[in-house]
Amino acid sequence: MFDELEQIIQKLRQDTRIIPKEIIFCNIITFYGRARLPQKALQMFDEIPSFRCQRTINSVNSLLNSLSICREFEKMREVFVGVEKYACPDACTYGILIKACCRQGDLGNALNLFDGMLKRGIVPSVVTFGTLINGFCANAHLDDAFRLKRMMERDFKLKPNAFVYVVLLKGLCKSNAVDSAIKLKKEMMRKKVELDSTVYATLISALFKVGRREDVFGLLDEMRINNCTMNTATYNAMIHGYCMEEDFDSAFGILNEMEAKGCKPDVISYNVIIGGLCMAGKLKEANELFEDMPRRKCFPDVVTYRELFDGLCDGMQLKEAALILDEMVFKAKEKMLEVVKFGFFT
Repeated sequence: MFDELEQIIQKLRQDTRIIPKEIIFCNIITFYGRARLPQKALQMFDEIPSFRCQRTINSVNSLLNSLSICREFEKMREVFVGVEKYACPDACTYGILIKACCRQGDLGNALNLFDGMLKRGIVPSVVTFGTLINGFCANAHLDDAFRLKRMMERDFKLKPNAFVYVVLLKGLCKSNAVDSAIKLKKEMMRKKVELDSTVYATLISALFKVGRREDVFGLLDEMRINNCTMNTATYNAMIHGYCMEEDFDSAFGILNEMEAKGCKPDVISYNVIIGGLCMAGKLKEANELFEDMPRRKCFPDVVTYRELFDGLCDGMQLKEAALILDEMVFKAKEKMLEVVKFGFFT
C-alpha cells in the first residue's frame, strides 16, 4: 500500500502539468499519522513546495494532528515554534495543541495555550472548551472543568453541547458525586440538550457503584418517557451493576431480555458476567457460559479467555486453566494465518 502511494506521489512531483491542491497532501499526512509513521508525515510536509504547492495553516494542522496521534509531542512544539513561516495559527491549531497537552496531563501548558489564543484575538469555539474540559475531567480537576463551563457560557455566550455535558457527567460519576451528576442531567433536560443512552448508561453504572440500585429503575422509567431506547451500552451497565452485587440471576435476566428485544449482546456483555462469576468463585457457571457463547452467536475474545483463565488459576483449577490457555493460543495462531492468507491472496 505504501509503495503504491509513494509511486503516485512521485508521479505528481514529476508531472509539471499538474499543480496538486494542498488538500491532497493534508490527506497523505493524515494517512501517515494514522499509520503511526511520523517521519513520513514530516517528510511529506517538508516536500510540499516541490510539488508547486504552497503550504498553509491547513497542512500545518494536518501535520500537528498526525504528530499528536503518534505522541510526538516534542516535534509538535518544534513545528508550532516555526508556524509563522507558513501562516498564522487558527482555532484548529490551538485545539490540536491543547488536546495534546491534555493527553500528557500538562494542564498548565494547555491553559497557557488557551491564554495565548485569546491574546491573538482568536475566539475559542465550543470544541475548544470541550477539549479543555475533557482534559481537566480526565485528570480529576472537576472544579477547574466547571469553571471553564461557566466561562464559556458567561464570557463567550457559548452553549455547552452534549459532549461537554457528558464529559462533566462522567467526571462527576467517576468521583462518586452522583447527586451532582443527576443535577447536571436535569440541567441538560432543562436546556433541551439531547439525552442519549450514553448519559443513562453512565448514571446507571454510578448508581450501582454507590449502592443505589433502586434509583436505577427510576432512570429506566425516565428513558421510556423520553423515548430513549436502551442499547447495548445501557444493558451492559445494568449487567455490570448486577454482577457487582453478585445478583447473577438478574444479570442473566438482562442478557435474555436483550435477545428478546432484538438488542444483540456483544462480547462485553458476556465478559462482564464471566468475570463476575469468576470473582464470586462460580467457576462452573462461568465455564458453562463461556462454552455457550458460540451457540448464542457471540465468540470469545482475548478478554474472555483472560477472565476465565485468571478465575481458574485463582480457584487452583490449573488443569482446566491450561486447557483454556492452549485454546487461546490455538485461536490466536488461527487468526494470524487468516490475516496472512488474506494479505497473500489480495
